[in-house]
Amino acid sequence: MSAKHVTIEVEGKTTKEAIDIALKKLRVTKDKVDIKILSEEHKGLFGMNGHKLAKVKVTLKAEQK
Repeated sequence: MSAKHVTIEVEGKTTKEAIDIALKKLRVTKDKVDIKILSEEHKGLFGMNGHKLAKVKVTLKAEQK
């Protein structure tokens, strides 16, 4: 039987925050997932326009039996 692949995309102020949010949503530890950084955070000049959140894609690894 094939394992169900669960993938979510999450944004955060930093890549670390985005990963932490995804792990909490999936209720797993970092070793149980594959993480792909889709975009890094960018701060706007002097806190003005241009601020972008970090975005990550987190996929549960297939369980090994």
